[in-house]
Amino acid sequence: MNPTSSPALPGSSLNARRRLRELDRLADGDADGVVDVLVVGLGATGAGAALDAATRGLTVAAIDAHDLAFGTSRWSSKLIHGGLRYLASGQLDVAHESAVERGILMERTAPHLVRAQPFVLPLTPLVSRGQAALARAGFLAGDLLRVGARTSRSTLPQPRTLSAVETRHLAPALRPTGLRGGLLSWDGRLSDDARLVTAIARTAAAYGARVLTRTRALELHRDGALVRDETTGQELRIRARTVINAAGVWAGGLVDDIRLRPSRGTHLVLRSEDLGRLSAGLHIPIPGETNRFVLVLPQGDGRVYVGLTDEPVDGDIPDVPEVPETDIGFLLDVLGSALDVTVHRADVVGAFAGLRPLLDTRDAAGRTADISRKHAVLTSPSGVVTVVGGKLTTYRRMAQDAVDAAVTAGDLTAGPCRTASVPLVGAARPQALAGLDVPARLVYRYGSEAPAVHALGLEDPALARPVVPGHPVTGAELVWAVRHEGALDTSDLLDRRTRIGLVPEDRAAAEEAARDALAQPAQVQ
Repeated sequence: MNPTSSPALPGSSLNARRRLRELDRLADGDADGVVDVLVVGLGATGAGAALDAATRGLTVAAIDAHDLAFGTSRWSSKLIHGGLRYLASGQLDVAHESAVERGILMERTAPHLVRAQPFVLPLTPLVSRGQAALARAGFLAGDLLRVGARTSRSTLPQPRTLSAVETRHLAPALRPTGLRGGLLSWDGRLSDDARLVTAIARTAAAYGARVLTRTRALELHRDGALVRDETTGQELRIRARTVINAAGVWAGGLVDDIRLRPSRGTHLVLRSEDLGRLSAGLHIPIPGETNRFVLVLPQGDGRVYVGLTDEPVDGDIPDVPEVPETDIGFLLDVLGSALDVTVHRADVVGAFAGLRPLLDTRDAAGRTADISRKHAVLTSPSGVVTVVGGKLTTYRRMAQDAVDAAVTAGDLTAGPCRTASVPLVGAARPQALAGLDVPARLVYRYGSEAPAVHALGLEDPALARPVVPGHPVTGAELVWAVRHEGALDTSDLLDRRTRIGLVPEDRAAAEEAARDALAQPAQVQ
């Protein structure tokens, strides 16, 4: 194959062949079958723990019953928050931690995946002058968080007040009647949360971690786990000197005495044309609430996300949460309070919900929105380390704390945490990324690997075409995902490596292209 069609980071390719080879090596009796750290769960935190441990010089296996980013990590608002909401609720430590981690992602480890996103808070008649003053003060305080985190002004511009004309220029869909202007602020925005997890996992693999999807943990113990290969049904034991449980909302099912209080966050998916040209995201205040907003998030791919809710969830945890009509109605009502266009239920072409794995502290009465987003690392009497709580933005710090605890629990010899300065697969300086002679959309999703993805389409023009009319993902991206990003089936391709599947109609149209990509000849690894 053309050299330009190879990954930029040697050893980072994940695929079916590598998975089988590494799973065999971990089976009972293999000479290198004992690892220092076994990580269970390959969301952002689990993949982050695998990377953290591997870069400290530890041997690592990381498993997931399904796929990379199968759970909560793919259902976020695709934002890297600077901690403003937590500052407003008095959680100063969480706010500072969020701002620091945002800066690390934007300026060091993933500048290709995270960039500045402008937001407008429209000052509608439903926003009193007192509320506007409070919001303005909050945005200025958020800018102080940026300063405290040492994130440059060139990375995140300064917030400011907008006139009514400027506000409608950025968001023409806003209702002009009574509009007094707006407040412009900036935050970090991911090209795709599932792509971030894929990049973390692949970087961990490049440092030697064995990343194994479709590998379900049946039992966890201090010295490893009984697991099942979900592709064959075969059971085997992975031996480890210490175990990290990073299974998110499912963590309590693997370790006793872990009580979680999941919270559902729902987003709607709309076609961009339904809201007109949006040059910025929107913070739409929720009527009757002081510090809660509905976000309108243009994606640049013909879609807009609208979210999110914060509702407690009781009972069993489903693999894929359903979106209740009450959540859809609530979000549409808030949209209607500020927009000049009417968004009907029939305009909702998709919806998704994620479950936040909040720790049940038993002292938080009322709503899950009131529970702290600070993470917790707990070591059970059996020696298993569990990490819960937190949020996508702070995955790296959560992983660091979990590995610190695992090193102590397993009495391991390890180097210091390095992940604040380890670039993820595809990362490069902004100037280098800007100089790549490929479509900008590919650069935003693949960084320095964009030329290799683009080369697949040059070699086979059929792969250069979008797989769904009106959506930019090409066949080359699907083939790349199979060869280098560990995609094993059509769901991996359409629901996580790309987000085509968020709209059922588009998903059905892309099924054939996904099957064709899976049937492409495998590369020799």
